[in-house]
Amino acid sequence: MSNPIQPVRGMNDILPDVRSVWAAVESAAEEIFEAYGYQRIRIPVMERTELFSRSIGETTDIVQKEMYTFEDRNGSSVTLRPEATAGIVRAGLSNGLFHNQQQKLWCSGPMFRHERPQKGRYRQFHQLNVEAIGFAGPEIDAELIVISARLWERLGLESPNLELNSLGTPEARSGYREALQHYFSASKDVLDAESLNRLERNPLRILDSKNPDLGPLITSAPELSDYLDDDSKTHFERVQQLLSDVNVSYRLNPRLVRGLDYYSRTVFEWVTDRLGAQSAVCSGGRYDGLVAQLGGRNTPAIGWALGIERVVELIEAERLQILERQPHAYLAMAGEQARRQGFGIAENLRARVPGVRLFMDCAGGSLKSQLRRADHSGAHLALILGEDELSADQLSVKALREDTPQSMQSLDGVVSELLRVRGESP
Repeated sequence: MSNPIQPVRGMNDILPDVRSVWAAVESAAEEIFEAYGYQRIRIPVMERTELFSRSIGETTDIVQKEMYTFEDRNGSSVTLRPEATAGIVRAGLSNGLFHNQQQKLWCSGPMFRHERPQKGRYRQFHQLNVEAIGFAGPEIDAELIVISARLWERLGLESPNLELNSLGTPEARSGYREALQHYFSASKDVLDAESLNRLERNPLRILDSKNPDLGPLITSAPELSDYLDDDSKTHFERVQQLLSDVNVSYRLNPRLVRGLDYYSRTVFEWVTDRLGAQSAVCSGGRYDGLVAQLGGRNTPAIGWALGIERVVELIEAERLQILERQPHAYLAMAGEQARRQGFGIAENLRARVPGVRLFMDCAGGSLKSQLRRADHSGAHLALILGEDELSADQLSVKALREDTPQSMQSLDGVVSELLRVRGESP
């Protein structure tokens, strides 16, 4: 027997035992996005390489080291998307979505980066993205942050903490860049190879270094807040006020710079201490110059992305039991005639109770063994179809999680029971 083929390193299978948690995260997010007026958009997983080099930045680690880039059969350079914002902006420009319009959009799907795989960081990973394009005021900044806070509440997560900063305009940031270059150049003997490389290309990225030996040097570096323009200061103060008004707590982090060149003004991260080195679970900020950078008009914009893998791991780390996906009912059938009619009865019930999780026994065997499987499935109810039930044109309903007596009921009565265990009124 030959050895089984193994997956590509850093690209993981999502197995059924965690898929239900994924589905619950995605479902909760979609409900919240729609409540705030965001519409779903789907974009290709592959784009022209220049889209990412122009948007993310030629000097970023993503473009220089991490993208999956190759030539297609026509000799064009294409890239598997390392993030979604640039693709969403490209889609908006390609389809005229931004011409005298404001757009609230969201998307989800896989992204690809050739990083060193570790817990919480994979070469194929999945994101949820939310983008608001055409809105200049601080209210939309606050709204997007509140949306993420509402998602943590819906999922029952307690550990994510919000960190905020403002990067100001590119013009204001150029003065800060010069100050950082001057400051870090005086300590070149202390800088590691990565920081020396960033010193000329993008010294703000040194502030994001994970090297603990650079901690004291980074702590004493000039702060961006001293270089902000007045408009950016006013905008950022208003964002903070709006968040405080709705009791969303935050911490100002002057070292929060984000890794992509297109960010400006408000930036933020939700971080946790439950996932080891991979502390960020959701990150975002303003990118007011990106639409123009990709060929459109000057258009304000802001968005965020969360890593679904990290949120699922965080749910597991906090030991939450909130994402129940067990069946509502399990249909057990005794005898050949019951098995023949049971299939149609199950379909009838599914049609009458949309969304019900009704499992039909397909393994056969004694009624006792079927009821044992029903109990192991986690179902709330066992529905039993045997000779007596067939004669009476009814089903027996046995509660598996409550101390109530078994009863024979018509299909209408079974529908009422299914609605009850779903938490709905008959």
